[in-house]
Amino acid sequence: MRIAVVGGGISGLVAAYRLRMLLGPRADILVTDRAGRVGGILHTGEVAGEPLDLGAEAFVGRRPEVPQLLRELGLETQLVLPAGKRPLLWSGGVAHPLPERTLMGIPTRAEQMRGLVDDDTLAKIAAETKRPFAWYPDSDIDVYSLIADRFGAQVAERSVDPLLGGVYAGSSRSIGVRAALPTLAAALDGGAPSLTHAVAAATPPPSKSPVFGGIRDGYRVLLDALAEKSGARIVTDAPATRLAKSTHGWVLDPFGTVDAVVLATPAPVTARLLRTLAPAAASAAAGIELSSSVVVALALPRDTPLPDNSGILVATGESLRAKAFTLSSRKWPHLADRETALVRASFGKFGDDSVLSWSDDKLVTAAAEDLAHVTGIAIEPVGATVQRWPGGLAQYAPGHTDRVAEIESVTAELPNFAVAGAYLHGVGVPACVASGDAAARRIAAQLS
Repeated sequence: MRIAVVGGGISGLVAAYRLRMLLGPRADILVTDRAGRVGGILHTGEVAGEPLDLGAEAFVGRRPEVPQLLRELGLETQLVLPAGKRPLLWSGGVAHPLPERTLMGIPTRAEQMRGLVDDDTLAKIAAETKRPFAWYPDSDIDVYSLIADRFGAQVAERSVDPLLGGVYAGSSRSIGVRAALPTLAAALDGGAPSLTHAVAAATPPPSKSPVFGGIRDGYRVLLDALAEKSGARIVTDAPATRLAKSTHGWVLDPFGTVDAVVLATPAPVTARLLRTLAPAAASAAAGIELSSSVVVALALPRDTPLPDNSGILVATGESLRAKAFTLSSRKWPHLADRETALVRASFGKFGDDSVLSWSDDKLVTAAAEDLAHVTGIAIEPVGATVQRWPGGLAQYAPGHTDRVAEIESVTAELPNFAVAGAYLHGVGVPACVASGDAAARRIAAQLS
């Protein structure tokens, strides 16, 4: 029994590991990746001689997938929680506290936005429930169009964009309501009489449980454990060039014949490999665009007086080049004892890949200058690492859920075949773990 997992990101590695757990030693599992390493956009690098995640550095702690996986792998002691500090929001050349009790930055009360938006916008938020409101069930529009119309453009650009930028490396203009804010879409579909009512219904109740979790020694600990326990043969620097049906399974060039395939590749690669096999699914996958970004990790003298916050998010329209800063040594207690203070600066949003061409020196200089501007303190790096992410994150644009439904319904008809990945049901690590797990269970059930 030979199974190919195409794509060695977290979704593919979880699929390979789960297949091993379900099928045992009789399965010959092959994991291939076009890159020179596995992990996809999860990568633990080094800055100033210390490990630091240079892709995703946290996961949503209120979802169970990652803690459960860590326990299963015997890595539960690697689970760490943030210090509970709040981020700042840089807008209008001033640092503001991030508004609390919002839904991805969308308020339910005007008072939540006071100081961040002007008086006319506050009045528009307060009067929103009195204005006529129409929403057509199953419709989908970009987040900006909905928020700007009901609450004003300043709410979208100053409160919502910084949060969406952190998740998708996009903006409210490139992200659809239904895919990015499913609980809000459900409240709207359910007949909420206003956006205010819908946001109130969709906002989770207050909770004392941590919003995020992390891994003490970085995601490489999880990736290494998955690779080892999967017992898979892992081949890197080896892109799959063609996928076709054979008499008793699949032909995957250049790897030969296999009995089953998990396609855990980015949407454009999925589209290419399915072009002749499943044209409708390929067309849907081709409609999912990707965004590029860059992470610059700075090591600063340990006594650098950084703000006592978890990070600084940057609103749309600001003159800064960076879109966000994670004050890692403030956010994570386990990093506070390092010899240096650690900061991650993020660059790049959907539609602008220009930062990928900047030199490392230019990126480090921009990160240090922008951080000095928003903190008002001297920033003198003693070490820096630059990590580029070309085409790293899928954009969940309007119509995304329809595209995913098309991909999954068409590929469900293919024997011994499953898709997985961050472009399907969430870009976060928990969603990717769930995607890889579901794909493996589908293959195991068919082979059994």
